[in-house]
Amino acid sequence: MRKTILTALLFIITISINAQTIFGKWNSRNEETGKVDSVIEVYKKEGVAFAKIIDITNPERKKAICNLCEGENKDKPILGLNILSGLEKDGDEWSGGKIIDPRSGKVYKCYIKLENPNKLKIRGYLGFALIGKTAYWERVQ
Repeated sequence: MRKTILTALLFIITISINAQTIFGKWNSRNEETGKVDSVIEVYKKEGVAFAKIIDITNPERKKAICNLCEGENKDKPILGLNILSGLEKDGDEWSGGKIIDPRSGKVYKCYIKLENPNKLKIRGYLGFALIGKTAYWERVQ
């Protein structure tokens, strides 16, 4: 009985801790349709935040390549593509990194911030953060 209660308690604590972080799996929605079009995994490596596309919901797009990307990402598969890189913690935000829009191939400066345990704000911009675009990802349940 004690083992069961302890296991359940540890499970609840783990879920609570994970819900208070940017790290994990997030649903990204298509702006035009409002439907989830991909799942993004945000992870930490050596204190820096990164994100990659781990699922594409449209079966016809699963083998799509980033033909509009430049440099090292040119013609790489979108599935598995690291779209977010180099973000470092700065107060309640993660900033100083870049994000790639695989639909356009464009690279933007960005910052991300946890709005609530299940909502992540991503702000991509050129030059100043005031001039840019904001997207929201929802935590995968």
